[in-house]
This record gives sequence, structure tokens and C-alpha cells, in this order.
Amino acid sequence: MGILSSMYTGYTGIQGQGEALSVYGDNIANSATTGFKTARPEFKDAVAKSLNGMGSSQATGRGSKVGNIRTVFSQGTLTQTESPTDLAITGNGFFVTDSVEGRSFTRDGAFHFDKEGKMVSADGGKVQGFQVDEEGKVTSKMGDISIDRAVLDAKGTGKVDLFANLDSRVDMTKKFDPKNPDKTSHFASGTTVYDSNGAAHSVTLYFNKVDGQKWEWKAMAKGEDITGGKPGEMVLQAAGSLKFDDKGRLAEQATDSSSFNFNKGSKADQKIEFNFGKDIKSGGDGLQLTQYGSNSEAYKTIQNGFSSGTLGSLKFEDDGSLMAYYSNGETVRVAQVALAKFESPEELLKSGGNKFKETRNSGQPTIGAPMAGGRGQVSSKALEASTTDIANEFINLMTAQRNFQANSKVIGVGDELLGEVINLKRT
Repeated sequence: MGILSSMYTGYTGIQGQGEALSVYGDNIANSATTGFKTARPEFKDAVAKSLNGMGSSQATGRGSKVGNIRTVFSQGTLTQTESPTDLAITGNGFFVTDSVEGRSFTRDGAFHFDKEGKMVSADGGKVQGFQVDEEGKVTSKMGDISIDRAVLDAKGTGKVDLFANLDSRVDMTKKFDPKNPDKTSHFASGTTVYDSNGAAHSVTLYFNKVDGQKWEWKAMAKGEDITGGKPGEMVLQAAGSLKFDDKGRLAEQATDSSSFNFNKGSKADQKIEFNFGKDIKSGGDGLQLTQYGSNSEAYKTIQNGFSSGTLGSLKFEDDGSLMAYYSNGETVRVAQVALAKFESPEELLKSGGNKFKETRNSGQPTIGAPMAGGRGQVSSKALEASTTDIANEFINLMTAQRNFQANSKVIGVGDELLGEVINLKRT
């Protein structure tokens, strides 16, 4: 009977609109949830009943149903915070966390460090990232992001780079005397180096021109800093030679000796490489150290040693690199946060707690570094706000309410007509 069918049709409409009201209500309830993505119900018509057999275009619909509740992965607004471990993604991607429940994916970057020094989410999931090697280079090895070094060990100087010019016009009659180096050298430049214990020492480089295109250099340290040295005297610790071409460029360099023996318990025979740039013989341009007809001058000195230091602060770069700043002025790359990209993120399973789980329909995640392979940028001291638009959700609520009332009206009318049919016998 058509009347009974109409009542069922109205019932399916009420049921579907009830689910829609639940979806819109959930969106509104999560309007302040970090990283939340709004959902929308997608309706489909129910299977129709043919009046004239299979394949007929004359068919009566049997109502509607919610075919899918789709999560809309639009970009949320970034809100600024004061915590350096608050992270937000601009663009595609999900943070990766591991817990006893397995691997999860989230856009909620409200992270912090636990008592073990591991970076975790609000529910204790360990944030995953790419580890770094001893030189601070990011590797492909993935693991928990953690701060293992609250104290940065001292590092003895192993290399000194000097950027300078040596005056080609100097008088070559001056002969170097190690007992009076300041007055018998053509040019001197000082630098600070560190022994294996992290103690700072002053080292002076003395340069002497020995012929038209050749110079010799001596590295000397104070006697009171050297094992067996005498206070007030300079002690030779390294020496070498330099050759220039007719254009004043460094053509060739050689180190004859390098053995620093700082006292007070530091490592003996410390090797320090004095680098004057890549010379022409080695395929370089020979322009880090030059011999031009202008005053001798040191432009810059760089050395790779440092004293010990304690952890001062942390900061994330745009590429997701976690940088640790220590009290000795050193900056160390700790790890790089990993981002997961899905071909079909709409098919991810919501598992609660702002987390998603991989499904067969979502495809497997492609995990890599931020700002690579289509993955987004990571911002520190920021969180991604919910994508809920309150005004739009209220409009959706009112629309669903009217649709609910309309479908209930269909049931009411069907009930009245069915009552008329029942009353036919009485009349």
C-alpha cells in the first residue's frame, strides 16, 4: 500500500536527519578542539521500487539514507602560543605518534617532553622523527624524538679555518726567531682553541715570507699552557708552508707538523688542522688566503671546538628540525619531525583523542620530512585551530531541523490517511 510506503519513506528521512544533527552537533562541540576537522553527512536515495518491472524508469523512491560521513581536511587557522614544542602543519601531512595502541596520525601538535626526555602528545603517544648522526646530519632512521643530552660534552678543536690576506710587499730580510716571534714575523693572527677537556687556549699564527711566492707559518702557544713549557715563552706546536701564484692566489699548502700538548690533564698530541682554503692544486680557487699588494689582514677565523654547556632552550625550524641551544653558544640538531602523507586522508578512521588510524581505503602513509614530497611546513609556537565554522554549522542545524520536521509531517499525513481507510468500515 502506498500509504504505508510513504510512512516508511518519512521514517528514513527522520533517521537520516537525526544522524545529520549528530554530525553537526559534534562539529560544534569540537569548535575549540586543536587540529579538529569538520565532518559532513552525505545523503543517498534508498533503493527504489519499480512499478513496471526491472529496468523501468517509472519508479518510486523509498526514502534516503546517510551514505557516508566525510571528514573535510581543509586548512585550519594557526593560533600563536608560547610553547616551543607546540607545532602546527601548514599544508598536507600528519604528525606520527607511537603508543601501546599502535601507530596513530594527528594534526594536533600540542606536544611536550615527559620525564624521560621524550616528546609526547597529550595522551602519551611518542612523537616520531628522523634521527641525526654524530655530525648533526639527518638520517633516514626513524624513532622517538628525545633530548638525551642535557649537558653537551666538550669538544677539542680539530680544525681552524683562516680567511686573510698576506701583503706581497713585505721585506724578506726579516728572519723568524721563535724566542721573539712578535718582532721577527711579517704578520701574526691570534685565535682561541680548545683542548680535549674544553679548556680555552690562545694560539698565535706567525707568517713569514721566505721568497717571492712562498710563505712559512708557525702556530705557537703560551708556555704556561703547554706540558714542559715555561711561563712567558711561546712554544711551537705546528708549522707549515704556503705557495701563491703570480695572481696572488693560494696555489699550494703543506703542513709539516701539528702536535699540541696542552697541560692540566688534557689529551696529549692533539692534532689541529690549520686550513687556508682549497688551493688551486687541489682544484679550488685559492681565494680564502691571498697574497695581494695590500696590508696583511685577517678577515675571519673559524674553529670547531667548544667547552661543555648545559641545555638552554629548544626551537623547531620550518623544516621540522629540532634545534637545541646550549649555554656555551653551541647549537645542535637533535632530530627532524616526521610527517605522514596519505593519498586518501578522507578514508582515515577517527579513533578519538584527535587521532586517526590507517585503513585499507586510505592507503599506506608516505612518511618523510616536512616541505618535501608534497608534505607541508611545520611552524613552532603555533597550533592549528578547529575548522568548525559556527555560523555555517548553525545553518546546517536549522536546515536539518526543518528537514526532520518535514519528514515527520509525512508520517503524520500518512497516519491520518491510514486512519481514514480504517474508518471506511464504520461508515
